[in-house]
Amino acid sequence: MPLPPAPTKRAALLTPDAYEAPARAADKNGRKIRTAREAEPQSPTTTAELDFAPPSASDELLPGLPLDDTLPPLQVPPAHERPQRSVKPAPRRARRTDGPSKLFVLDTNVLMHDPMCLFRFEEHDIFLPMIVLEELDSHKKGMTEVARNARQTSRMLDALAGTSGADISSGFKLNSTGNHDASGRLFFQTQQLQASAQLNLPQGKADNQILGVVQALREQQPAREVVLVSKDINMRVKARALGLATDDYQNDKTLDDGDLLYAGALALPADFWARHGKTVESWQSGHHTFYRISGPLVPSLLINQFVYLETPGEPSLHARVTEISGKTAVLKTLKDYGHLKNAVWGVTARNREQNFALNLLMDPEIDFVTLTGTAGTGKTLLALAAGLTQVLDDRRYTEIIMTRATVSVGEDIGFLPGTEEEKMGPWMGALDDNLEFLGKTDTGAGEWGRAATSELIRSRIKIKSMNFMRGRTFLSKYVIIDEAQNLTPKQMKTLVTRAGPGTKIICMGNLAQIDTPYLTEGSSGLTFAVDRFKGWPHSGHITLARGERSRLADFASEAL
Repeated sequence: MPLPPAPTKRAALLTPDAYEAPARAADKNGRKIRTAREAEPQSPTTTAELDFAPPSASDELLPGLPLDDTLPPLQVPPAHERPQRSVKPAPRRARRTDGPSKLFVLDTNVLMHDPMCLFRFEEHDIFLPMIVLEELDSHKKGMTEVARNARQTSRMLDALAGTSGADISSGFKLNSTGNHDASGRLFFQTQQLQASAQLNLPQGKADNQILGVVQALREQQPAREVVLVSKDINMRVKARALGLATDDYQNDKTLDDGDLLYAGALALPADFWARHGKTVESWQSGHHTFYRISGPLVPSLLINQFVYLETPGEPSLHARVTEISGKTAVLKTLKDYGHLKNAVWGVTARNREQNFALNLLMDPEIDFVTLTGTAGTGKTLLALAAGLTQVLDDRRYTEIIMTRATVSVGEDIGFLPGTEEEKMGPWMGALDDNLEFLGKTDTGAGEWGRAATSELIRSRIKIKSMNFMRGRTFLSKYVIIDEAQNLTPKQMKTLVTRAGPGTKIICMGNLAQIDTPYLTEGSSGLTFAVDRFKGWPHSGHITLARGERSRLADFASEAL
């Protein structure tokens, strides 16, 4: 509410109408007091009052004003005579649903999968059964990812319970620790909940106790929807068999369907030139031709996305989107790495997608490249050939660092002897196979020359374990992350944030060969990276489609 204006005369009483008058604008000189206005006739009932304005040098003392602390009493109009101002309450944030908020009962595996899941349910409330807290306590020991998540969840629960004014009976406010996206409350099981209808399930198992709690809550709050959230498929099946509402935890999934993953390339319509030929601007710079296009196709394009047009009997167009400005986009033609004169360490592109991949790998302005595709499409070979060329020939990077997720296909063979690089040796069979192939590309060097080249190559390739990556910074390195589909989004973030100035990171993987438990195509770290980095001017992605390993491998990928 604005302050009322100061009295026009010293020791004057404010009239009731002054409370409704608009506040005076502040002077430019800050808190300087305006000069005295012309004197106005006072009411005969007016008495001396406290001075609202500090005395200045130009003010003259009024005669009869006492100089000591004995001032006449302050006269204020009675409360019923003072004008009342209506204060409007601050508008509350609109609820995102029309009906009452839901009550989500979380299973233990959800908390151990994502400790931040407590703040992912927006305005809805969360209920944690006592058996869930018991299971969190039993899984908190150890150095595994599950144990770390369990400890992180316990710390978050303790922080919510430790906020000022927290009352466990009325629930803890989920936004009390700074997570403003969650406006619901967190409830704990503080008493024994017994459902009237027996579920006829053995009560010694934790899953059955959680199902009993869901049934009891459903009977206690019939006007509210109670939903069980679990990552356990069998538990969701049992809940549906008992007539309970249940759902999977979907927030960790980048995509619901793997087919919706950004492919990195877009086929232009057959009538592209007929529709855009009159408005296309073209110019040439060096060995590349640039096209500026406009039209309905532009909103669907992304920076560093490849476009191609292959029409029988006409020259094909292979280009990359380099600029998007408003309703126009600039396309830049590619370097043809399928020609022998443009071979990269003796390797040429055998299909369109491999040519796209080599254009990304050889571009110094691209800092992050993701390659996906089935087995035998040449992901590791292309990345390694491009790395050797830029490390040994162009001297753009100092060395190649290669790592991968150590997730075995079958049973674990146990501990491996030796140093870090020797322990990683059995996991790097793909590196040895590709180095053997690349060593045979130089046919004129002779046996001694190939041996010397092999030693030089291996001296510039370092094999590192992901377990010791935290805290490191790679300067001017060419980093290859193989089998990235087995990484979680958190692990992917840890690896990518190791990049320092002048470093390039290549992530490769096949989303159809995920060996890590609890990971799917939608929640893989590789899917997470592809989706988050698309459209960034210094990153690129391409999905390799055709296998080039052998006819046997191609047929096995399709038939098996």
